[in-house]
Amino acid sequence: MFLALSSLLIARWQMAITLGFHIVFACFGIGLPLLLVIAEWRYATTGELVWRQLAKQWAKAFAMLFAVGAVSGTVLAFELGLLWPGFMGTFGSVIGLPFTLEAFAFFLEAIFTGIYLYSWDRLTPKVHGMTAIPIAVAGFASAWFVVTANAWMNAPQGFEWIGGAAFHPDPIAAMLNPATGPQTAHMIVAAYMASGFGVAAVYATAFLRGLRTRYVRTGMGIALVVGMVATPIQFVVGDWAAKSVAARQPIKLAAMEGQFVTEMGAPLRLGGIPDTVAGATRYAIEVPGMLSWLAYGDRAATVQGLNAFPPELHPPVAVVHYAFQIMVASGTLMLLMTLWSTWHWWRRRTWPTCRLFYLGIILSGIAGFVGIETGWIVTEVGRQPWIVYGIMRTADAVTDAPGIVPLFWTTCAIYAGLSLCTIWALRHVAQPHRGAQETSHAA
Repeated sequence: MFLALSSLLIARWQMAITLGFHIVFACFGIGLPLLLVIAEWRYATTGELVWRQLAKQWAKAFAMLFAVGAVSGTVLAFELGLLWPGFMGTFGSVIGLPFTLEAFAFFLEAIFTGIYLYSWDRLTPKVHGMTAIPIAVAGFASAWFVVTANAWMNAPQGFEWIGGAAFHPDPIAAMLNPATGPQTAHMIVAAYMASGFGVAAVYATAFLRGLRTRYVRTGMGIALVVGMVATPIQFVVGDWAAKSVAARQPIKLAAMEGQFVTEMGAPLRLGGIPDTVAGATRYAIEVPGMLSWLAYGDRAATVQGLNAFPPELHPPVAVVHYAFQIMVASGTLMLLMTLWSTWHWWRRRTWPTCRLFYLGIILSGIAGFVGIETGWIVTEVGRQPWIVYGIMRTADAVTDAPGIVPLFWTTCAIYAGLSLCTIWALRHVAQPHRGAQETSHAA
């Protein structure tokens, strides 16, 4: 049955799996270097060996994740040309600059990663710690450049569209499009959230298994703080991103909220099952006027529904709506954990000790990456049927070359094997009890 599917659907699945795989490693590539910088700074200022041990363990994990992310990112870059020649052939001169700049950021990150990993005993602690700073900066920059390209696909500018071709490209204007600010901020802050809670979840698991050493508490604490600081920022940035979508992609907003009918004072829907035949979202909890207020700052504002647009321009409503609801639920869980942690620390200067708290951290570590994956589903599926919003349809950009199906299955097999190998290797590298024992002996 799969062999009978169109090249368009197979190519989209190929990109979805590749991007979904790569984004996990990209997030750790942004967040883990920040943890390394913090641990190195604390070791240089306090001399406490627990910080050095944490930095060494995190560096091992980062090196592995960076290597896998480099490979999967390279595959993703090749797929843009192989699967979407209509897109790259038409808009390569417009949107090629951020990919070039991302390559320079990647080279910088790779160079300083090598310096950092091989200079533990060759540099003073302060100088060695400083070599981690370019890694963090380059990881941030790399993500920013790549996401600007995706933002351009949602808000294209920097060229003249004449007779089905792009003329007079302006790569700077394309890169600094109206969606760049909210979309890059949304993604980068999400990476800090997910990696912070993700690392904290590793130590929370060790804590529940009885490894309650200072090493485990410190590792969990500093990672949790990074996730906690990013979480409230993300809700502000998320509101900014939602308003950007409302202003430029009203069909995507309607799909996100299951809004079929144009109405004033549109409600915000929690849950619900979109029924595209009846043109309604059933069983949702509705907050009157809240969608109008969140999207336009006015509870009486008019929100366009899906019925205001031709059916051929509708994205898959159910997929977008469910993905958006899951993304918001994931962020809400992390916000609740942030509020609980902050309140308890403010009152007692310690983290909660109950089992529910540590289970909440573990669930938040999972929720961070679930939120990122579903967020990208909202971004990409919600833009359909356009690959460049309002300019080029996805169906007009896909390749007509044979051999896509074997490529798809080969990619799935390779990524499945790579995932298993990475998990196996990380389990042997990131073992908190080893660090705890070494730290306790050194102390």
